[in-house]
Amino acid sequence: MSISSPIDRFRIVAYLEGISYLLFAITMPLKYGMNIKEPNMYVGMAHGILFIAYTIMCIQCIVFYEWKFKNACIALIASLIPFGTFYADKKIFRNTKNT
Repeated sequence: MSISSPIDRFRIVAYLEGISYLLFAITMPLKYGMNIKEPNMYVGMAHGILFIAYTIMCIQCIVFYEWKFKNACIALIASLIPFGTFYADKKIFRNTKNT
């Protein structure tokens, strides 16, 4: 995967954001079950930064590629649901033509 187009860069950020979201399944039990707070703090910070980047890049792709309203909503909502970014990548991002 190259990083020459907006959709390629967005797909990379989407994967990273999805992984950071899923890492909470590991860090939350550490924080609340074993009182180890540091991993959750680092994952939370990374996830926050990636979520902001995802949102900005998603809006950029919506405008640049003129996505339909339905696809735009799915892409934006995908970051709020576990595994959502992976689903959106398979259904929307992968099918977007590089220009």
